[in-house]
Formats: sequence, structure tokens, C-alpha cells
Amino acid sequence: SQPGAQEFTYDELRAAVEEAGKAGLRVAAHAHGPAGAMDAVRAGVASIEHGSLLNEEALQLMKEHKTFLVPTIYVHEVIMQQEGKGYPEEYIEKERVAGEQELKVFRRALALGIPMAYGTDSAVYPHGDNARQFAVMVREGMAPLAAIQSATIRAAELMGWEDRVGSVEPGKFADLVAVRDNPLDNIRSLERVAFIMKDG
Repeated sequence: SQPGAQEFTYDELRAAVEEAGKAGLRVAAHAHGPAGAMDAVRAGVASIEHGSLLNEEALQLMKEHKTFLVPTIYVHEVIMQQEGKGYPEEYIEKERVAGEQELKVFRRALALGIPMAYGTDSAVYPHGDNARQFAVMVREGMAPLAAIQSATIRAAELMGWEDRVGSVEPGKFADLVAVRDNPLDNIRSLERVAFIMKDG
């Protein structure tokens, strides 16, 4: 009920990052508000998931540390479509505020050149609709190629998997999708996948 509230202290966050690092892992911080996000960035997390309520200070810190933002901006539209359909009004009202703010955060992060990876918060809406966020990212100012890269090469960078996935190169997993139209001309073509190849 308090999406901007910080739940972990800096020391707890730093311990999580250090312990994950010992196992060769990175940490993604689920954060809406600026205070928790800034402590997470200072602690060394790889990404901020959502970041709905981030302010300029938090975004500048993310830029300085090259911390990824993983926006989930399509969720806002899905939840707002549920108004009057049985969702608790408190939930709708929270989304009304946080969702509109997250769009502003997305546009500002884009302007600042903060690295972004594709995230959907799926399960809030059905799996299979995941690609619908591409169109929202493009509508909010991201170039189609950058939107596609957020789900491929940028996501691989975030995970530290550049040697395995994210681009089509010898030695990498051949995980490919094909669509019938050029997504650079029509980004929504990614919502209608015609072919999937997994690991070649």
C-alpha cells in the first residue's frame, strides 16, 4: 500500500550484492521510490525494476553508476482497463498515480541515456502479451531499434550473458523469432511472431 516506501537498508542491500557477487550473480532491485532505489544503486545493484516514482536525483545516480532501468510501462494500461471490473479501487488509484509517473520516469531516463532492458511484469497480465510493451516504449519516445535492443543485446548485457545471447553471432545460442513485417516500420509486428527457433 506504500509503493514508494524503502524496505531494505543500505547495509542489507550491500550485503545482498556482495553475497550474490561471490556466486557470480547480479542483483536486480524491485524499487518504486527514490530513497530505496538510490541506496540500491549505491550498494551496486545491476538494475532497478519498475522505478515508477524515481526523481531526478535517483536518475542521475543511475546514470553515473550505469545502473539499468527495467521499465514495466505497459502494465499501467492493462490495470487501468480493469477499472470498474472488480479490482479494488485502492489498487486502481495506486496505479493511476504510479503508472503516470512511471511514464515520465521512462521518458526522462531515455533522455538521460540510462541503459534500459526489457521487462514486462508479466503475470500481472497474461503471458503471451509480453510483446505489447514494445509499442508503448516506441509511443513514449524510444526508437524502434532501441526498443528491440532492450529485449536482446541490452538484456544480455544486464545479465552478463553477452557471450551467449543477445545477438546473432557464431558460438551463441541461436534463439530467434521471425515476424512477417519489418518491426522497424511497424513495431507491433513483434506481437505476431510467425516462427521461433530455440538454440538453433
